[in-house]
Amino acid sequence: MELHILIDGTRDLGGQLYRQLSEAIRSGRLADGQQLPPSRLLASQLGLSRKTVSDVYDKLAYEKLLVGKVGVGSFVQTPRAAPQRRHASTPLASAQRIAHWEATPTPLRHASQETPARYAFIGGRATPAHFPQDAWRACMLHALRQGGSARGRYGPVAGLPSLRAAIAGHAAFSRGIHCTEEQVIVTSGAQQALHLLALTLLEPGDTVAVEEPGYPVARAVFASLGARVVGIDVDEDGLIVGQIPDGTRLIYVTPAHQFPLGMPMSMARRQALLERARQLGAIIIEDDYDSAFRYEGRPEDALQSMDRYGIVAHVGSFSKILLPELRLGYVVLPQAIVAAMQTVKYLSDCHTANLGQHALAKFIADGHLLRHIRRCHDIYAGRRERLQHWFNGPLAPWFRLVPASAGFHVAALAQAPLDIAELLRRARLADISLYALSGFYDGPARQEGLFLGYGAIDRLDIDTALARVLAILQEIAPLSVNGAANRVANDSAL
Repeated sequence: MELHILIDGTRDLGGQLYRQLSEAIRSGRLADGQQLPPSRLLASQLGLSRKTVSDVYDKLAYEKLLVGKVGVGSFVQTPRAAPQRRHASTPLASAQRIAHWEATPTPLRHASQETPARYAFIGGRATPAHFPQDAWRACMLHALRQGGSARGRYGPVAGLPSLRAAIAGHAAFSRGIHCTEEQVIVTSGAQQALHLLALTLLEPGDTVAVEEPGYPVARAVFASLGARVVGIDVDEDGLIVGQIPDGTRLIYVTPAHQFPLGMPMSMARRQALLERARQLGAIIIEDDYDSAFRYEGRPEDALQSMDRYGIVAHVGSFSKILLPELRLGYVVLPQAIVAAMQTVKYLSDCHTANLGQHALAKFIADGHLLRHIRRCHDIYAGRRERLQHWFNGPLAPWFRLVPASAGFHVAALAQAPLDIAELLRRARLADISLYALSGFYDGPARQEGLFLGYGAIDRLDIDTALARVLAILQEIAPLSVNGAANRVANDSAL
């Protein structure tokens, strides 16, 4: 280890060394417990006599700034009341920009970081217990071997060819995607894909159309870059295409499983959306975040498979299927923007970490991903059935489920005026995490209700949790006998 010590001239050599070491220890630049070089080595590095260095070490030890361990060496011992370096508050030329970022909302950030309740209906999370640890460990060992030949070099900007080919094959098989591997860019999760697309396509003031209610993180990403974000209402068929304003540059949708309400976009609405985007010259971002899990009806291909104009960017994520901490996603790009987005990604982060890419490519190629999806499908189907049992039965007087055939969350709309905030508060006291639909609206919520993720809660726990929710509802919103027997269904537009 080399210390940053400057010896000037030939006078007071020991004093110069002492003052610099003492200041480094007292200021915290040398951490408590850090080992200093042996006196012989430091003397050689600085061109001093060993005695000079030893005398300085002895003085610092006398002042209890160093502690010597026989046969081991000398270690820093930070004073208990070491003063902290104070920085002057200098006005910064970028103060306004700093304030802008400090004020920028970070939706869902606290929900993802909070300590979960015993019974958590949080969305976007899979159960870690079902992750195939042994298979992934074998793939990581394979990745370490693969990385040996290229160690010390940066990887391809768009991602490893093996992973891009595996993603193209998987997307074609499971979602009907039409693409070559050259159209695939590997990203650090779907969120980075959204950010890169926005950087590539938007200028400040450009109009972006998003679903209302919708994914608040996507809305915040576009707004943070100066875009004019316009919320477009959804109904039982999905995004209402006729509301997309002229001049729109980018359209963000979740057609397979609308976030957060859950219904799929109808075929007629998909055709209308593609035609409207073609008229505008707009790019459609299709966020296909959890469509791997489908429970009823004929499987529907992705919107990208219907694209004949080269205007759909299909975003996928392995965070929802596998584990969020893997941070691996991808985007299948229209050919017209491939080169531009590769440039943007290079300037943003050069390339996604290779180790996880090698492992995921092996994981897909060996069939582990499809086996994991099939296994989780059966698990999630059982949890979905229990939610349907409760909300179509005991909880039906208060809530109505929005029909959804895919994913691992559902939305429950309130049937009558209900204090959702009080329900959430009391549920948390009962060790249950519930989430309000109102948090996914940019403006006033058109529908009050609950967002219920079931990826991270066990099937038996659903019964326990919802029995407690029923008891809370009976306390805060008791039903009359006639009201319970003659519930009026809310069939209005979503």
